[in-house]
Amino acid sequence: MSASLATRRFVAAFLAAGALVGAAALPANADDHRRDHRAPHSSIVISDVQYGTAGRDRSDRALNREWVEVKNTGRRSVNLRGFTLTDRQGNRYRFQDFRLDGQSSVKVHTGQGRDTRRDVYQDRRHQIWDERDTATLRDNRGNVLDTDSWNGRRHHRNG
Repeated sequence: MSASLATRRFVAAFLAAGALVGAAALPANADDHRRDHRAPHSSIVISDVQYGTAGRDRSDRALNREWVEVKNTGRRSVNLRGFTLTDRQGNRYRFQDFRLDGQSSVKVHTGQGRDTRRDVYQDRRHQIWDERDTATLRDNRGNVLDTDSWNGRRHHRNG
């Protein structure tokens, strides 16, 4: 009986050690996965972009003619709180508590205005989206959901 008890203790210690090693490895694996910064698939995408034209007109009307449209292609609504939209230069817009219904979209305008269910405003005083730029949409964890790049007349999707 003592050999059986020793064997059970050895097996229990071995399993406990394996569990500890496995638990210690989990955060490293999860962290490595996050470094990829790519969400596997998201219903939240960049659906269209209207970039600004070079010029001195910094009126809200001119600034609001440039926008990035974010669309929810899914059926369920999604709260975009903490989602960000950035350009190549690092300008960033962070969504506040905004619920985007399924199969609907919202335009993120550069200038100032009153937020609605279809239009939100960055409240900026200068142009953000150039004729050669990239828009990147990230979720509230920093994972890239979609990117869209354009080069003057040539417009191509990266997402």
